Amino acid sequence: MSEVLHSNPLRDAQDRRLPRIAGPCVLVIFGVTGDLSRKKLMPAVYDLANRGLLPPGFGLVGFARRDWADQDFAQQVHDAVKENARTPFREEVWRQLLQGIRFVPGDLGDDAAFQRLRQTIVELDEVRGTGGNHAYYLSIPPGLFDDVLGQLRRHGLVDEIGGSWKRVIIEKPFGHNLASARELNGILSTTFPSRSVFRIDHYLGKETVQNLLALRFANQMFEPIWNNHYVSNVQITMAEDIGIGGRAGYYDGIGAARDVIQNHLLQLMALTAMEEPTSFDAGQLRLEKQKVLGAARTPKDLSAHTARGQYTAGWQGGRKVAGYLEEEGIAPTSITETYAAIRVDIDNRRWAGVPFYLRAAKRMPRRVTEVALEFKRAPHLPFTDTDTEELGKNALVMRIQPDEGITMRFGAKVPGTSMEIREVSMDFAYGGSFTESSPEAYERLILDVLLGDPPLFPQHEEVELAWQILDPVLDHWASLDAQPEPYAAGSWGPQSGSDMLARDGFVWRRP
Repeated sequence: MSEVLHSNPLRDAQDRRLPRIAGPCVLVIFGVTGDLSRKKLMPAVYDLANRGLLPPGFGLVGFARRDWADQDFAQQVHDAVKENARTPFREEVWRQLLQGIRFVPGDLGDDAAFQRLRQTIVELDEVRGTGGNHAYYLSIPPGLFDDVLGQLRRHGLVDEIGGSWKRVIIEKPFGHNLASARELNGILSTTFPSRSVFRIDHYLGKETVQNLLALRFANQMFEPIWNNHYVSNVQITMAEDIGIGGRAGYYDGIGAARDVIQNHLLQLMALTAMEEPTSFDAGQLRLEKQKVLGAARTPKDLSAHTARGQYTAGWQGGRKVAGYLEEEGIAPTSITETYAAIRVDIDNRRWAGVPFYLRAAKRMPRRVTEVALEFKRAPHLPFTDTDTEELGKNALVMRIQPDEGITMRFGAKVPGTSMEIREVSMDFAYGGSFTESSPEAYERLILDVLLGDPPLFPQHEEVELAWQILDPVLDHWASLDAQPEPYAAGSWGPQSGSDMLARDGFVWRRP
């Protein structure tokens, strides 16, 4: 009787450490022939199966305008897995996955194609025992969402019957401004309740982003200094060493601010600045992030506290690269920015007076994403000026990618007879501390969708708050009758980006 009335703490702890395995379900991918599906989604599905995190009752359905049979699509999945999967290819895993792979050819406006989709899913429910649990991944432009959602409704593919679930997954961009984000949410809400909409921000699935929460809330040593008494400024950087590649059709007209700052970087800011949640329940985590985003604003003088640029031809990695206006598919008059930097202030007690600087750019000297807290200097230094002339600012740097880890920078005495203090680093690297490799972000996020676990997915409130921060900047830039400031490929951006921090007495960190 006591086993029924009382839990066993040891057993409960062991249960929490067990891997979470998805229940029987079908994943339907629209736009399955695109790069995202080939490079990320299909390999992630295989990696989950290879790790034993997908059930035997799992189905994968591709929908696209291709004259393929099931075996043709299966070959596409096979090739994508062989080329891009993180885990080793195992024939027995592939054979099990293969039994649930189906393909439905057709156009998004084709009623007959969606009738075939319905028949395919019903057949998988019967032969694979997937129980009517279906997730729809819309790897398609947002302008096509309404067509797909309407077809799903008309063909009875969103009805939750007998305890089954239906979920939809969408990728950024979540609109291109506040008004369009609200319109997009209105379209989604006609078909799916808020709890069933999963907005993928793949940065939130990265292990190092989640480690930011562990660093903050599992350790007592950082909390006393995580505030405006000690922090002078926070710099959040996402630098890419590539250009736009073949993404001209997507990137031109979007730009760095919409592509990266509105989602990835503002989410990183919220996780860095938020108060401790009462638990890591999705509702509590979102509540704290929403408080930060609701208190955040850009300064009134946007000319002084924002910067935008566009890369020109230059040398990178020992080779000559083209400028943005010379890229294939880019109009010579394009004013799309490839460098965006903004200052954000958070009006609450913890962060009042601490500027948060967010920058995102292409054609930088190296690829790096990091969150850096720079600390104020000690109020009194009992040393001569020459003793500390090589002493920089204390900093705590969380490296998101590619060299995942954490760096602490502080002053230490140089060996010798004189008192000379120099900046040194103490470094933690994931690769050197843990034997297991980190799963890809899409592995974690797809599994969370199938489990119905929503903490890492921003809801529409967060999306709209982020647009409220960024919209004034975008409107200001649109009002300028000028091209973004040019900067040479392989450099750290335009002079206006450096001037933005210099006005506040700071400089950008060199990652």
